[in-house]
Amino acid sequence: MTVNLLINGEAKGATNGKTFDRIDPVTGDVASRAAAASVDDTVSAVNAAAAAFDTWSKTGPGERRKLLTKAADVMEAKVGAFTAVMVAETGATVPWAGFNVMLAAGMIREAAAMTTQVSGEVIPSNKPSTLAMGIRKPKGVCLGIAPWNAPVILGTRAVAMAIACGNTVVLKASEMCPATHRLIGDCFTDAGFPSGVLNVITNAPENAAEIVEALITNPKVKHVNFTGSSAVGRIIGRLAGENLKPMLLELGGKAPLIVLDDADIDGAVNAAVFGAYMNQGQICMSTERIIVDEKIADEFVEKLAGRVASLVSGNPREQVVLGSLVTPGAAERMDGIVADAIAKGAKVAAGGGRTGSIVEATLVDHVKPGMAIYERETFGPVKPVIRVSGDEEALRIANDTEYGLSSAVFSRDIQRALRVAERLETGICHINGPTLSDEPQMPFGGVKASGFGRFGGKAAIAEFTDLRWITIEDAKQHYPF
Repeated sequence: MTVNLLINGEAKGATNGKTFDRIDPVTGDVASRAAAASVDDTVSAVNAAAAAFDTWSKTGPGERRKLLTKAADVMEAKVGAFTAVMVAETGATVPWAGFNVMLAAGMIREAAAMTTQVSGEVIPSNKPSTLAMGIRKPKGVCLGIAPWNAPVILGTRAVAMAIACGNTVVLKASEMCPATHRLIGDCFTDAGFPSGVLNVITNAPENAAEIVEALITNPKVKHVNFTGSSAVGRIIGRLAGENLKPMLLELGGKAPLIVLDDADIDGAVNAAVFGAYMNQGQICMSTERIIVDEKIADEFVEKLAGRVASLVSGNPREQVVLGSLVTPGAAERMDGIVADAIAKGAKVAAGGGRTGSIVEATLVDHVKPGMAIYERETFGPVKPVIRVSGDEEALRIANDTEYGLSSAVFSRDIQRALRVAERLETGICHINGPTLSDEPQMPFGGVKASGFGRFGGKAAIAEFTDLRWITIEDAKQHYPF
C-alpha cells in the first residue's frame, strides 16, 4: 500500500521524493510504503493548519458537530480497510483492529457532543458594575504524536477533541503504522472537513528525531500531545518546555492488579487474563504486575495458569487470541526477560515459547525485586505474579515503580478496596475490574513517569483550550489618581 502525506487537504509525496517501507512482522513482506517527510514538509503542514485556523476556530459548534459525526460514520464504514492495514503493519489480531475502529469512532462522536460544552463561567468581581468572565478559546495549531499499539484509537484521540474545540491539527504518524494513521486523515477528508484542519505527516524511522523537533519548535505550533514511551516522552517534554509549549503526555505503565485475600478468585482470574494478554500485552494499561495475597496465591495461580495455557497464539489472520508482537526484536526481548527471571529464582507457570515474532501467553510466578520482569515495562505477553503478605505489602509493591497509569484491586469488601485504591499512585484505578479499560468520556491519564494531563470528555476541553479572563466594566469608574 502506498501512503502519501495529507497537507492542506491534498495527498502529496515527500518533497525530496523519499519513501520508507514498513515490514509485516509475521510474513516479512512490505506492509506499506510511505512518504518520508522532510523538514520542509513539516513546515508546509503547519502552515496549512495555521491558515485553516482562522476560519475553523470561528466555525459554530453545530457545524463542527455535524462534520465530526460524519467522520465517525466514515471511519466505521472503513473498518475493513483499517483492519487489513493494521494487521499487516502491527501484527494485531482482527478483533483488536475492529475494536480499535469501534472505540475510535466513539471518540469522534464524543468529541462531536463536546462542541457545545466548551463553556466558561461568570465570576463575581469585587469591582462595582463589572461583569467578569472566564472564557475558553482554542489554542491554535495542535501537534498530535501517536503510537502504533492501538493505532486507530490513539491516533484518533490525538486529534478529535482538539478539532472539536476549534483547533487545527498536524498528526505525526507512527513509523510502525503509517498507512493506519493516514487512513484517519481520509476519514476527516471524506467527511468534508475544510482543507488544513487535519494534516498527516509520515516519516522514516531514521528521521524521527529531526521531524519531531521541527514540528515542536515551529512557532506556529501552540500545543503538543504525545502518547508513547516514558523515555521518548521525556524528550518531547524537554523540547516543548524549552519552547514554552503546553503539552499533554500519556506515557508508559506498569499497572498492578492487586488480589486481596477475600477476592472473588474466578473474577480476578478473568480480569487478569484479559488485562494482561489483550493485544499481546502491548497496551499502556496492560496488567504488568499481578500482586496476590499469599493466603490465596496457590489457588489463584493454578487457575490463572490453566487459563493462560489455553490462549491460542499464532498468525493474526487466523483464529487466535494472541497475534504477533510489533517486531521480531520485540519478541526476542521476551526471551531475555524470562531467562533473567528464571536465573533469579522465578518459575514459569505457563507458556514461555516463541516462534519468530509470535510469543505465547506466558505467566511467571514467584517474581521478586531485582528481576527485570519486576521492574521494567515488558510491553509483551510475559507477566509476573508477585506474592505478598497483606494489604500493606501489596500497596508497597504496587507503588514500587516510576510509573503510575492504571491499576486494579479485587476484594469483596468495597470499603477495603477503596482504602487501597486511594493509596495507589496511579491516575486510574478499577475496583473488581481489569486494569485495561477506556471510554471516550472518561478522564484518561497518569501520574509520575506515566505522564500528565488528561484525554477524554470535559477534561480534554481544558487541555485543548486556553482560559481567558475577560471583563466588561464601567468606563466612568473611580481610579485612585
